[in-house]
Amino acid sequence: MTAKVHPNLAGVPYLGQPAAAAADEEPVTLTVWRKSLLFNCRGFTVFDASGNLVYRVDSYASDSRAEVVLMDAAGRAVLTVRRRKVIGLGADQWLVHPGEETRLPPLYAVKRAAQYMRGGGKSMAHVAPCSSGAAGGGKRAGGGYEVEGSYLRRCCTVYDERRRAVAELRPKEAVGSDVFRLVVQPGTEVSLAMAVVLALDQMFGRPSLLRSWSS
Repeated sequence: MTAKVHPNLAGVPYLGQPAAAAADEEPVTLTVWRKSLLFNCRGFTVFDASGNLVYRVDSYASDSRAEVVLMDAAGRAVLTVRRRKVIGLGADQWLVHPGEETRLPPLYAVKRAAQYMRGGGKSMAHVAPCSSGAAGGGKRAGGGYEVEGSYLRRCCTVYDERRRAVAELRPKEAVGSDVFRLVVQPGTEVSLAMAVVLALDQMFGRPSLLRSWSS
């Protein structure tokens, strides 16, 4: 059975909320290509196990916004990952907003781990839910996530609050670091996993999509 991928869910405000997984549901495996299909663009192109286009990110070199938009195959905005400058070394955050409207409250905040920045500790990034982004202003269900490993080697794991591996980046043999796999476990929102990939690319990618952008 092929696991279903829903890149443009109507329930985006509940992104990342644990979902009941069917007993026979399989992990979703995506192939992520760190390249835009459009001329003069930087970005990502993401395919499912059947080779169908699932997500895309197209960032023009002349764009000065400190944000990237995750789109579905039809070009509809699913999420926006926006950098928020914070005073202090390594204190910047990457906020995950629903759709393309960054005036709406963020759903998640991704931040580099201080210990990782100093060359120690396994955790490279923290993913925290933003309670203000929950529907009705209430507290969001579910906890945060920890990301461990190395993004440069395309080998890292996302753990939930119970230390369960919910998503993994795996290198794809013999094709270089610009093509890799993203494996998302049942019950974890695939769009959230892709948002974490985009945030990690802004933090650790060489060059980052935001390398020449200003906040």
